[in-house]
Amino acid sequence: MAEEEYKINGVDCPAEGDPKLSEKRARRKKRKKIAATGEESNGKSDVEVVKEKVGNGGKLNPMALNGESEKDKQLFWETAIGDEEITAVVEGNPGSNDETAERVKIKKKKKQKQKQRLLKEAAVADKRGVCYLSRIPPHMDHVKLRHVLSQFGEVQRIYLAPEDPAARVYRKKAGGFRGQVFSEGWVEFTNKSVAKRVANMLNGEQIGGRKRSQFYYDLWNIKYLSKFKWDDLTEEIALKNAIRQQKIELENSAAKRERDFYLTKVDQSRALSSIEERIKKKQKVQQESGAHPFLSHQPPKIIRQFPQKKPVADEAEERKPQLSEDILAGVFGIS
Repeated sequence: MAEEEYKINGVDCPAEGDPKLSEKRARRKKRKKIAATGEESNGKSDVEVVKEKVGNGGKLNPMALNGESEKDKQLFWETAIGDEEITAVVEGNPGSNDETAERVKIKKKKKQKQKQRLLKEAAVADKRGVCYLSRIPPHMDHVKLRHVLSQFGEVQRIYLAPEDPAARVYRKKAGGFRGQVFSEGWVEFTNKSVAKRVANMLNGEQIGGRKRSQFYYDLWNIKYLSKFKWDDLTEEIALKNAIRQQKIELENSAAKRERDFYLTKVDQSRALSSIEERIKKKQKVQQESGAHPFLSHQPPKIIRQFPQKKPVADEAEERKPQLSEDILAGVFGIS
């Protein structure tokens, strides 16, 4: 009777007429479906299940994930990236594959250009030659040296090593040249053959130029360094700087240890002196009161004495002559 009444009213069952009951029924169906898929995937990993769901001829298609859960989508992308099988249309954007391919091509072209540029620079640097100057005339700097040597060939780089600071201080005190003086230098030419020719031609020759020049009479001391590159010079300078910095740090640490040792000894001496003062005060009070006379007898303080050696006489008056006066008189004919 109830079914007939529902049919008469145009409704087949209560679930179809009531929206709440239809939603509950849909949820139950979804749970049953999830339970069924879980039973089928027993013994298989999540990645294999996702591959089976979206598999298409052994390739993964991201469009097959429409309607899947977020977990399945994440597993799909991780699997695709790991196996390098992305065929690739991202979220309904068919032009993304072309864009990624273009980006990869642009990156490859940039890397190839950079590699070619580095190879060219290495080939050009291999053709260069370096000359060594063992002496730099006074009043000459890198600008004047480049001006003079550019007449014989193209000069790339110049490095002049400054003189020792102690020598500079001594020269200033003696009234000499007060400007910057360089002890040695290196000059890089564009071509090895030019560097060899310049070294062979100028070594031992007069610098010349105008007669009123400051280094007109100075001589060239130049030598070509075979198989020597500018990178070797920079590495050597960096190594020297590192060694110098390490020495400074060691000296600073040694000075710090000496300072700490001295301060600890000063503190100890102050503590001992304060103890002695307190003992003396107690002894004075006890002597005045006449109580505990045994505290007044303190053991004598030990003073260490070390044997001293007599210094050798440095003055000429105290030195004895090695030959006697009679022998000297006989040699020089003195009566």
